Amino acid sequence: MTGLRTEPNGGLVVRTPAYVIAVSADGLRATLTTAEGAHLATLRPLVACDRLDARDETLSVEPPRLDDEGTIEVGRRSTIWDHATTTIVCDDEGVELRSSVTGSGALGEVRLLAGRSLLPGRTGMLPSGSSFRTVFSPGPADPCRVLRAASESVVIGAAGDSQPGRGHWFFTPAPLYLALCPADGLDDPSDPHAEVWVGVGVAASVDELGFVQLVYEGGDRAFALRLDYEGHTRVAGTYDLPTVLVTPGTTDPYGGLRRHREQLAARGAAPRIATRPTADWWHEPIFCGWGAQRSLAAQDGGSPADHATQASYDAFLGHLEERGVVPGTIVIDDKWQGAYGTCEPDPAKWPDLRGWVAARHSRGQRVLLWWRAWSGEGIPGELCVRRPDGEGVGLDPDNPSTRALLEDAVCRMLGPDGLDADGLKIDFTASTPSGVSLEHHGPRWGIALLHELLATVYGAAKRVKPDALVITHAPHPAFVDVADMIRLNDMLRLDDLGPRPPVLAQMRYRAAVVRAACPELLVDTDDWCVPDLETWRAYLREKTDLGVPALYYVGHLDATGETLTDEDYAALAESWAAYRAGRR
Repeated sequence: MTGLRTEPNGGLVVRTPAYVIAVSADGLRATLTTAEGAHLATLRPLVACDRLDARDETLSVEPPRLDDEGTIEVGRRSTIWDHATTTIVCDDEGVELRSSVTGSGALGEVRLLAGRSLLPGRTGMLPSGSSFRTVFSPGPADPCRVLRAASESVVIGAAGDSQPGRGHWFFTPAPLYLALCPADGLDDPSDPHAEVWVGVGVAASVDELGFVQLVYEGGDRAFALRLDYEGHTRVAGTYDLPTVLVTPGTTDPYGGLRRHREQLAARGAAPRIATRPTADWWHEPIFCGWGAQRSLAAQDGGSPADHATQASYDAFLGHLEERGVVPGTIVIDDKWQGAYGTCEPDPAKWPDLRGWVAARHSRGQRVLLWWRAWSGEGIPGELCVRRPDGEGVGLDPDNPSTRALLEDAVCRMLGPDGLDADGLKIDFTASTPSGVSLEHHGPRWGIALLHELLATVYGAAKRVKPDALVITHAPHPAFVDVADMIRLNDMLRLDDLGPRPPVLAQMRYRAAVVRAACPELLVDTDDWCVPDLETWRAYLREKTDLGVPALYYVGHLDATGETLTDEDYAALAESWAAYRAGRR
């Protein structure tokens, strides 16, 4: 610890070259400033660790004290826990706040950097204070924006969808990290007018991420971090909550993300960054048929899934090849299966999927199958996470029988005696089960349960076919062991009303997040849903700078009906040729 000083009133001050933190004598505040004295935040060395049956309220807070290891400890008396402590650890890099509770019960909502007070004259929730005006999240939400006001809320986690207020599903999960800045009105994370960025991250091993989501609760010059455990994590004895890492002096959010990855690795909460072997074909341009399926549905009727057929894909690829566009990897999208859970081809759509894959192999191409995470369609209910009435809401990967079913399905999809496909595009990871009343088999929940699902599928894929390519949209650093490539995901939320926003800045931002948090993984640039042909052309010029180029369209854009021209196909073929030449 650098520059520790005890104040006459009993407070403690730690001064480092990057910041100063002053813990008040009453233990209620840990004021963070720059080294020059500019206020950043007034952190609460408290937690509100609710159980399902009772709220955690603070009866008293002890004065800060130094323990034998030179760290600052703030104890408090709780209405529901036998003992509760927050330890503040300072070094030149930043501040760690480690909190624990002792007792028993099922965790509900947990707020870090905040406490629910019953102190005389100061009752109610006490969040942390803030001089921050802008917040950056690595979890994409509204495609119109990369940055938002620090008074707004931010959700990063494993659940979401197209419903209002739930549109944070593009990366599930993104890194549990935020970057905050005192500057106001920023449009770009690298804006030189940003005075200083402060990183706030959550660190725990992946099995300890037993909550569905992290919620940054912004307020009037205030904030707190909420973790939603939903009663599926039980405390029996002393329980260590995830550590909060506060890192002042970050030059920009992406640099902060890189540092956050290093912090997680140093604590064993994520693998260390290391070069990973990749198969040459993983770098080949990708054609995914979803946009073309939607375009067919708009022209001919039916749903996009109705057009995930052998005849359609032959027509898609033939049309492109006639125009000099030949992808190296083909993704057969939603819905080639008869049922999502069984992963057996629908014979009406794919009379000979195994033969079709073999024919593509003979042409030097590889085939990925789209797989819908969590879907229990066609699967016995006892293998699913269930409602109290017994209805399944999603596969339960903590159930050994479910894991065996998943492994068997992967073997049928990728194995030489099965369809012999070359990998999986995993989608809908945001369908992670969420709910207090849900019943399941094992101890994992939330983010940890999603990792178990992906680990089961990824491990089976690599056992069946070591060079199988597995694509996810889960760029949390602890998930690099269950993916080879991160997909940037849909450009737009089509259920949002109003004019469609520009999207290139959004895709650059997403790619930068992946490069910062998971630099060892490849990037699938995606291509859907572009708002118009002009944007598609502009994105074509940028894709190869962001990652592996992907194409979702064949003749028309599904959003506008605009037609690709001969010049568009020529530009596409030229872009892919230059990309391949650069790879060589």
